[in-house]
Amino acid sequence: MSEKLYNVGKVVNTHGIRGELKVISSTDFPDVRFAKGSRLLLVDADGRNSLEVEVEAGRQHKNVFILKLSGLNNINEVEKYKGWDIKVTDENLIELEEDEYYYHEIIGCRVVSEEGQEIGTVTEILTTGANDVWVAERPKGKPVLVPVIDDVLLKVDVEQKLITIRLLEGLMDE
Repeated sequence: MSEKLYNVGKVVNTHGIRGELKVISSTDFPDVRFAKGSRLLLVDADGRNSLEVEVEAGRQHKNVFILKLSGLNNINEVEKYKGWDIKVTDENLIELEEDEYYYHEIIGCRVVSEEGQEIGTVTEILTTGANDVWVAERPKGKPVLVPVIDDVLLKVDVEQKLITIRLLEGLMDE
């Protein structure tokens, strides 16, 4: 498989006896990604086995998504997919608005202040409800939590993997 794959979730368990799967989402748009008709790829841990599937039904349940996949109708058929990753191809990525980014575009970006001070590298994205928070790991010291708000975020260059921020007071407490 030569096309690039993007991780959007992980099968953590089965749900009921009718072939439903419990999925932990790692996607930016779970309501769209796990909607009826979505095309997904189940991939085992070592990447050797995969299965292209279509979502028949999907719903959020507590902190997981419950997916029913077309053609998989009982627990015996889905049991083997526990622990498998859920991926999508480039062609299944959603067109984004200006100033919207995929997680995979942000993770790994260098973060610098508007004065050019090196802050760290984004390693994680936290979804807080009001706004996302990008976690920038520093070579030494505690990570910097960068709120994704206009007052802080000055420029995001995904091509150069560079994010420029305004350091507000208290953002880089030691």
